[in-house]
Amino acid sequence: MASRDDARRITGSLTDPRVIDPRQELVRHDDLSEEELAQVMGVLDAVRHWREAEQRLSFESRSRMKLNETDMKALRYIIASTNAEVAVTAGALAEHLHISTASTTKLLDRLERAGHIVRRPHPTDRRAVTVEITPETHREVRRTMGLQHARRFEVARALTPEEREIVIRFLDGLSATTLVTAPRE
Repeated sequence: MASRDDARRITGSLTDPRVIDPRQELVRHDDLSEEELAQVMGVLDAVRHWREAEQRLSFESRSRMKLNETDMKALRYIIASTNAEVAVTAGALAEHLHISTASTTKLLDRLERAGHIVRRPHPTDRRAVTVEITPETHREVRRTMGLQHARRFEVARALTPEEREIVIRFLDGLSATTLVTAPRE
């Protein structure tokens, strides 16, 4: 049975290729000095910590508001559209979320029952309705997700223009790695 110290040691080495790929079958690292390897692992650890923190925040916000991830995406879209003075229709929401109109109807029914949105007649199209976020839900989303976004903005703002370009290139490169399908054996 593994001890807590063993568990901490393993958790702390999840980005170390010497642990996860000791024969360098996937991750070549023999051309890096110990300092360079530690720095690369530091970058990957920081990305992992960011993802875990983001997932915790997202889970806590969704749990507190009794929402799933698609519900939260819908509310953020409704808020952004409202801020841009663009009326939100079910069709626009379905297109944004890449879900069917039937799924959008179920989503809107669920959000309306929970008191997060209201449907109103469209101002120019009698056949359509618009979707608006309730003031209470808008305040809650701003208090949680909005405040976090503001804090992230300040971190990015503190970087020099050159540093921002490096971070953009790094994160775009990292994102591109998730789009590659694993080879079949």
